[in-house]
Amino acid sequence: MKKPSDRNNATFEDLIGLGDHSARKNYYPELTQKLDELDVERNRYKWLFDNALHGIFQADLSGRFRTANPAMASLCGYSSAGDLVEQITAIDQQLFVDSQDYRTLLMRLNQDGKVHRYETRLLKADGCFIFVSMNALLKRDADDVTLEVFVQDISERVSDQARLKKLNEELEERVTERTYELATVNHKLWDEIRIRETAQQQLLVAKEQAEDANTSKDKYLAAASHDLLQPMNAARLLVSTLRERQLAVADARLVERIHVALEGAEELLTDLLDISKLDQNAVQSDPCAFHLSQLLNALETEFQPLAERAGLTLKIRKTDQVVFSDARLLMRVLRNFVSNALRYTNQGGVLVGCRVRGEHLYLQVWDSGEGIPQQSIVDIFSEFNQLEQHRNGMRTGVGLGLAIVDRVARVLGHPITVRSRVDKGSVFTVQVPLLTNEMVAPRPVAITTSVSGFSSEVVLVVDNDQNILLSMQVLLTQWGLTPYIATNAASAIELCKQQQITPHVLLLDYHLEKGETGLDVLDSLEQHFNVRIPAAMLTAERSDISLRHFRRLGLQVLNKPVKPGKLRALLSHILSAPA
Repeated sequence: MKKPSDRNNATFEDLIGLGDHSARKNYYPELTQKLDELDVERNRYKWLFDNALHGIFQADLSGRFRTANPAMASLCGYSSAGDLVEQITAIDQQLFVDSQDYRTLLMRLNQDGKVHRYETRLLKADGCFIFVSMNALLKRDADDVTLEVFVQDISERVSDQARLKKLNEELEERVTERTYELATVNHKLWDEIRIRETAQQQLLVAKEQAEDANTSKDKYLAAASHDLLQPMNAARLLVSTLRERQLAVADARLVERIHVALEGAEELLTDLLDISKLDQNAVQSDPCAFHLSQLLNALETEFQPLAERAGLTLKIRKTDQVVFSDARLLMRVLRNFVSNALRYTNQGGVLVGCRVRGEHLYLQVWDSGEGIPQQSIVDIFSEFNQLEQHRNGMRTGVGLGLAIVDRVARVLGHPITVRSRVDKGSVFTVQVPLLTNEMVAPRPVAITTSVSGFSSEVVLVVDNDQNILLSMQVLLTQWGLTPYIATNAASAIELCKQQQITPHVLLLDYHLEKGETGLDVLDSLEQHFNVRIPAAMLTAERSDISLRHFRRLGLQVLNKPVKPGKLRALLSHILSAPA
């Protein structure tokens, strides 16, 4: 039997059952261990979302860091938490401006075990310093004492206080002078009043800016999204590979539990990022005319298997109508409507249909669920709000779906209405403008739905994450494709030369190492082969500017974490397209 240290060094082949006999024998404990680790990691991510707005570090009493979060590194001007931990070896001398402040903090911790709002100054990597407020705990274990500290940058507040003090002193001096001259220059009093009003307005603006800076979690989420989505994407691909294999019943159940846990983490992260973008007004509508049947076909392909697994019927009434909207954002609204309808329907089914009234088309999603009490209809569009109705066993979500729908609908300018009767069901409606004579002719929308077999077509995957490359290689091989992997343009071209291959499809990550992008790789490969190669971007980049740029270049896009079903449909669509 393998020692625990051996299991920690298990290879990917061991985990998926390709190792030696002992590895396969220990396969069930390994999956159990990996499930526990994923649960812990998911809880850690959630804690970060809820609490990591400020710097956090852990140190021992010798003055060395044990760990620190990215916010702490950014606070002190270091490029990463690892650089901070490595370069700071004596906290009292290298981090604190006044080492006596550190000794005072330790003394108070030894007395009380915790210290709140301890204000001091910290040195940054460039030699400057910042004012901070600390909440510190002294954690004592059996043979170990750990210092845990939460750090908030209050430099702007201190600066504002100094400016306020100075301004107040100046104002008091002016008032004294004007009072002395009041007998002869009474008319100047009104000028002073206006100066006071201007100063108060400036102070109010400064205060609002400081409050916005302290409460803004959006920038943190955007910066952390890429690092969170990369490992999640690798895990999703690996689990999907296992789900498509013939496994023992007990093993298959464990794999399914991992899949459900990852889906929940992915939904939470995706919804948080979407809410963040919408609240920053970073999402813009790019309307065009298109056939609504394209969206309805994609909707049916995506949700029909989910409805069947839940024992429900899903009927989608097709239409030939042409609408004028943003297909991507409208699809997000419909997905959330159908997903919620299936989630809160225990028997019967869901119907998607539409009605034309004047110059508008009313897209409606009906369900036979338990309905929504009238007093709760307004609340369902609030963040993290979930009804107490019995669900049919499907994932419950995190209560952000309809909040996102409400914001997206406002961006689109499409009104939403809800009608519901308790024990009868609900109908959600979105109003979409039809194509008129003044609008441009409809164009096809890139939504892939077809799925077919493959015949060893060559797929070149370029990504800077080795775990993702390994996951993609195994999954694509299992689908009957011939995958090759590379980390940048130079290695991709060298690989093609050595193997004497011309890829049928390119799957490219957008952000690579040393400032290189997937677009750079695409240009290099097309210059090398002197031919246009079908390509798709698999990326954590979600900005509207980048997505519109990809669209102008005719590139398909899948956001990370990549859903294997969508990836397979995309590859089938690209490979089946006429040359």
